[in-house]
Amino acid sequence: MTSAVGPRGPRIYNLFPLLAGPIHDWQRHLPRIAQMGFNWIYVNPFHFPGFSGSLYAVKDYYRLNPMLRGNAYEADDVLLKNFIDSAAKYGLSVMMDLVLNHTSKDAELTHQHPEFYARDEKGELQSPYAIDPANAENVTVWGDLAEIDFTPRPELDGFVRYFQDVVKHYVKLGVRGFRCDAAYKVPADIWLGVNHAAHAINPDVLFFAETLGCREDEVEALRPARFDFLFNSAKWWDFKGPWLLDQYNRFRGIAPSVGFPESHDTPRFRQELADRGVTSAKAVEQQYKALYLFTATFSTGVMMPMGFEYGFKEPLHVVETRPEHWEEPLFDISDFIWRTNQMRALVPTLNREGPQYQVWSPTGVTGLLRKDAEGSDWSLAVINPEPKGSWQMAGDGSDPLARIAMRGHEVTPGGRCGPGTGEDGLTAKAGEIRVFTGDGPTD
Repeated sequence: MTSAVGPRGPRIYNLFPLLAGPIHDWQRHLPRIAQMGFNWIYVNPFHFPGFSGSLYAVKDYYRLNPMLRGNAYEADDVLLKNFIDSAAKYGLSVMMDLVLNHTSKDAELTHQHPEFYARDEKGELQSPYAIDPANAENVTVWGDLAEIDFTPRPELDGFVRYFQDVVKHYVKLGVRGFRCDAAYKVPADIWLGVNHAAHAINPDVLFFAETLGCREDEVEALRPARFDFLFNSAKWWDFKGPWLLDQYNRFRGIAPSVGFPESHDTPRFRQELADRGVTSAKAVEQQYKALYLFTATFSTGVMMPMGFEYGFKEPLHVVETRPEHWEEPLFDISDFIWRTNQMRALVPTLNREGPQYQVWSPTGVTGLLRKDAEGSDWSLAVINPEPKGSWQMAGDGSDPLARIAMRGHEVTPGGRCGPGTGEDGLTAKAGEIRVFTGDGPTD
C-alpha cells in the first residue's frame, strides 16, 4: 500500500478534454494548474470513441479521439507525449482513465477478440445495465457499450495480456497514473496482472480505484489488487451521520483515499446550491471555499474538476460538452485553492491516512480529528455546518473540541494562522471550517 507523504499526496486537477478542446490547447492550462498547487493532471478518456461519441465508450485504445486532435499533423503518440512532457516541466504527473469493464459496442476488440465479451440469450453482445433499487422495473441499459465477460476461463489470459500491452504503451509515453473506471466490476486478479505490467516499466506508476456507488463487500474484494488509492464519498456527507468515518476507517487498510468537491459524474456544486436557494455570488463563493477545504483535508488526496475554481454551473457531459461551453467565471478562487494545496503539502497528517474520529462540541459544531498512525502528529478540522449563526466554544477546557484546537497551531488557508486560541475560546462562523495541527496528546 502506498503511504503518500508530504508533497506526494495527490492533488489532482481533472482536465476534462471535451471542455479543454484539442490537445494543443491543453498546454495553455498547465501554468495556472501548477500555480494552484496541483501535482497531478487527470484526463478523462482521450481514446477514439464508438458510435455514441461517449468518452467512456472506447472503440480503439491506441488512437486519439478525432475531436481532440484538432488540426494537428503529428502522430497521436507524439501529441500525447508532448503534452505529458510539457506537464512534467510544471511538476505535474499525468493520469489517464483505464476502462476495462466494457468497450463500445463497435470496438475493434469485438472483432479481434469476440471471446472477451458477455453474450445475451441470442448470442449478441450484452450491454451493461443498472436496476433502480427503489423500483426493480426501472432498468437503465447502456446500449452503446459491450460488457466484458469476467467468468473464470482461459480466454481471460488473453484479455489480461491485451490490457497489459495497453498500459505499457502509455507508461512508455510518460503516463504516471491510471484512474481505473468502475474498478469494482473487474476482478482483483485482472487488475493485479495489469498493474504488474505497468510496474515492470515504472515502479512508481500509481493506480486509483473508482469505487463510488458500490457495496462495501465489493470494495473489500479489491484488497488483493493492491490499489494505491480509492476515491471516497466525502462530498455527500452531512457532517452528522457516522457512515463516512466508518468507511474511511474501514477502507484505509486497503488504500488511502481521494476526496473531491464535484466530478464529471456529479452536478456542478453551483447548481446544487441554486436548488437550495443559495444564489448570491458571495454566498456561493464562500460555500465553494468551504467544500474544497473540507474535501482537501479529509483524506490523503483531493481531486478538483475543471471549472470548479470559477464556479461553472453547466455539468460536464461525456458526449455533449464542447470548448464553447466554457463559461464566464462567477468568481476566481484559484488563490484560495493554492493556499489550501500548500497547506496540504506541509501538514504531514494530511498526506497519509491514520485513524480519524468525530469530536462534538456542545455548541453543535463538529470536528474531525485525524492522527498519525506512526507518530504523535495530528490534524483537526473544526466545522460549523449550519448555514446561519456563529458559535463561541468555551476556552476553559470544558469544550472537548476547543480544548484540542487550543493545543495546536492554526493553518487555515486565508484565516488567522498561529498558536491555538486563548482562554476566550474558539469562534466558528456559519459554514466555516478551521484547520489546526499539532504534535502530542489530544486527550
